[in-house]
Amino acid sequence: QAQLVESGGGLVQPGGSLRLSCAASGSILRYNFMGWYRQAPGTERELVATITSGGSTNYVDSVKGRFTISRDTAKDTVYLQMNSLKPEDTAVYYCHAKHSWGVGYWGLGTRVTISS
Repeated sequence: QAQLVESGGGLVQPGGSLRLSCAASGSILRYNFMGWYRQAPGTERELVATITSGGSTNYVDSVKGRFTISRDTAKDTVYLQMNSLKPEDTAVYYCHAKHSWGVGYWGLGTRVTISS
């Protein structure tokens, strides 16, 4: 059973930055892709950004140009650098990892609050 542990959330003013980390219990290259999702109160969980085992990245339109997903395979960690944060980015951010055969894992989430 894989474990994913998110960290780095917090309270930031609009326009600020945060870097989220997702530490995996084993090699992240085992997964077909890893990604960050978020869920704001009263909404469904939405995909924010993904990175494949080959290193390709993808973003939801609302964060393009502001967020960057990256990874450190030596540390088995995936990051989400979030810049120019907006109040609408407020949510619990979850790390997700998925094998090519469909089995996936979730972390417990880290809360991000953007407020002045």
